[in-house]
Amino acid sequence: MNKTELLTRLARDGEERLLLARTMDKLELAGRRNIPAHTAFLSPQERASVEMLINASGHPSHLFFGGFEGAERTICVFLPDWQAPEDWLAGEDCPISALRCTFPEDAGLTHRDFLGSILGLGLDREKVGDLLVSPGVCDVLLLKEIEDFLLLHLESAGRTRLKVAPVALSELTPPKVEVKLIRDTVATLRLDAVAASAFSLPRSKAADLISSGRVQLNHRECTKPDRTVAQGDVISCRGMGKAAVKTVGGLSKKGRIMIELERYL
Repeated sequence: MNKTELLTRLARDGEERLLLARTMDKLELAGRRNIPAHTAFLSPQERASVEMLINASGHPSHLFFGGFEGAERTICVFLPDWQAPEDWLAGEDCPISALRCTFPEDAGLTHRDFLGSILGLGLDREKVGDLLVSPGVCDVLLLKEIEDFLLLHLESAGRTRLKVAPVALSELTPPKVEVKLIRDTVATLRLDAVAASAFSLPRSKAADLISSGRVQLNHRECTKPDRTVAQGDVISCRGMGKAAVKTVGGLSKKGRIMIELERYL
C-alpha cells in the first residue's frame, strides 16, 4: 500500500489527512537520514490518529513525550535504528523546553488567560504543549524554536504583568490529577452501559449522548452505543469529563460484570 492509499484509508477528513501526511513525512525523514525526527505537539485526539498510522506502518521505533510524565499534549518522535527511546530521553536532542511565568497569587489567572495571551502573539497551538497553572505560577511547555520569541514578547496574561524565565524540565511540578474510583457492575461491556456508570447517567441518556457525537472512546468520536469497551479504554463525554476503565473483573452473584473506573475530577 502506497502513501496515498494509506492516507485515504486512515483519514476521516481533510484535516486528519493533513496531520497524517505531515507525520508520515517525519517518519520517512527519520528512516531516510537515520536521525530522530519529531512532529509538533499533538492533542490526545491527534495522538490517537497518529497511533493508528504507526500501527498501519509496521510500528516503527518511536515515543510520545510532552516534557513530563503524564503530559496531555505530546510530540511523536521517530527514532533511527541506532537510538533507543531511553537514550533519546537522556540525550540533548529533546526539542521541548519550558518557561516559568510568575505573577501575584491573587491575580486569579487561568489556563485560558495564558493560552489566549500566547496565541494572541500569532503562534500556532501546535507549538505549545501543556500549561501547568497553579497559584502565582504557570509553567509553559513549548518547542524550543519559539522559546526566544516568547521570552521577548510574553509580557502579560489578562491584565496581569508576568515575569518569564526558562525552567528545566526536571524542575516542573505538574498538578496532581484527582480521580474518583467507581466500583460498579454492568450487564454488558457496551459503551452506553459503561459510560452510564462512569458519568452517573441512565443508560438511555448515555446512548443518546453517544449517538449525538458527544462521546469519545480512546480520544476518537464514537457514535455506536453498542461498541465494546475493554480494560484500559478511556471514555470522554463533552461537558462531563473523562473516565478510564481500570479493571474488568469476573461476574457478580447476579451475573453482572464487575468493573472499576477512574473518573477524572
